[in-house]
Amino acid sequence: MIFKALASTTRVRMMKLLMKTNYHVSGLAKALNISVPVAAKHVKILEREELVTREIFGKTHVLMANKEKLYETLEMFSEDFDVEARKGTSILEALKDVAGIEIKRIGDKEFIASINGEDGFYMYEVNGKTPDVPINEYTMEEGVEIEIKRLVPVLKKRVRVKMPEQDQKSKSKNRKS
Repeated sequence: MIFKALASTTRVRMMKLLMKTNYHVSGLAKALNISVPVAAKHVKILEREELVTREIFGKTHVLMANKEKLYETLEMFSEDFDVEARKGTSILEALKDVAGIEIKRIGDKEFIASINGEDGFYMYEVNGKTPDVPINEYTMEEGVEIEIKRLVPVLKKRVRVKMPEQDQKSKSKNRKS
């Protein structure tokens, strides 16, 4: 039923907006240029499939995307591979045999640069746990299950630090002294 909920272009547009920030139903309606009752109808469908959750603050209802549910749904499309490797082989060496995984070398370090042509930053887990060593240093002594996950989105935060004018004047005096 999730795919039926996402079959509407309006609901897909809602999800895209909600993936970026939280909205009130009326704000979502305004952003999509639709009426509030129409927006509410679409939100109910997304909520029924647990793609959207709602937090209530008094009379205000704030909607947010349930990213985990969406990612869980998309996980069914992930590919599985079986690879043979000798004892003591690094995970990175074993992954070189998997089609679609591009490994790059910078200096003396190798890392996963892309999977199926999608560049990004990737992390790995072995048997459901994140190891404490880089992927090229993890050697396998027995059969394991490796999951490679693309870190999406990579968020950037820019912080500008401003000094009050008074602090600037005192710094100028200190420099002159």
